[in-house]
Amino acid sequence: MHDYSALIHQALPLCLTETDFKIGKKYRGKVRDTYDLGDKLVLVTTDRQSAFDRVLASVPFKGQVLNLTSAWWFEQTQHIIPNHVLVIPDPNVTLAKKCKVFPVEFVMRGYITGTTSTALWTQYNNCVRNYCGNPLPEGLRKNQKLAKPLLTPTTKDEKHDHPVSPAEILELGLMTQKEWEIAANAAFKLYEFGVQTAEKHGLILVDTKYEMGKDDEGNILLVDEIHTPDSSRYWLKESYEQRLAQGLEPENIDKEFLRLWFAENCDPYKDAVLPAAPKDLIVTLASRYIKLYEMITGHPFHFPSLETAVSNRIMRNTAGFLANV
Repeated sequence: MHDYSALIHQALPLCLTETDFKIGKKYRGKVRDTYDLGDKLVLVTTDRQSAFDRVLASVPFKGQVLNLTSAWWFEQTQHIIPNHVLVIPDPNVTLAKKCKVFPVEFVMRGYITGTTSTALWTQYNNCVRNYCGNPLPEGLRKNQKLAKPLLTPTTKDEKHDHPVSPAEILELGLMTQKEWEIAANAAFKLYEFGVQTAEKHGLILVDTKYEMGKDDEGNILLVDEIHTPDSSRYWLKESYEQRLAQGLEPENIDKEFLRLWFAENCDPYKDAVLPAAPKDLIVTLASRYIKLYEMITGHPFHFPSLETAVSNRIMRNTAGFLANV
């Protein structure tokens, strides 16, 4: 695997952290800037890095990795459920069909792990034995594989995600019974496909989350992103069993180690101002994101020219597509 550290260091001051395109109505998410064009959306994946319900840092090339990783998985999973992708006009951009998104995230877990307040291990360690309607046996150890994958949905909230059971989703009127059944079935199938695909590439897809919505014809589509290092946790398969036996944390290839750094150096949920993540940590994270993209897709990562501002390149690449919408 190539060492891209020098290129990443060079790009540290050139991250895409904000966009201000004069198109549609803009919505700023933690990572994506969404431009609403009416029946279509322009989704711009920035280099902002979020965790603990806030932005922690900016990571070079991260937006490109996320957008292209998602694009690859969307294409691979069309046989399971249709998705919102219309075209990928730029490495950081997806032109998507606008859907009415369900206010629920479909979180799939195959292992008991995590550090955040809603993580399965955090809840289990606090004596929770029924999580989102799933009974949990006694004696589970951190990072071990669950007997079967669990669907642990959360309600989508601007600031915090709240675990919720399927019964509560129906009681709150967030989805109908039929919508829930279709979406839940798709979540299990997507996760199973993701696990099998990741395994072929030397990876363990530990857990992930999906978002779904309905288009104007009433079809349920997969939206947002899929199996990226932002929405998913990945471990290296080769060393997992040995490290588990030794009581060591699995080798991760996602943003978990950045979460751990902030958890050890501050209270990321309560502190108003957080310390700046060390540059070497950011470079390592960017390297892992790129490595994951290459491992999963089998494609080499194409570094964009650093001489052109990312925002200028995006407008140049998308102009032709936007002229036709």
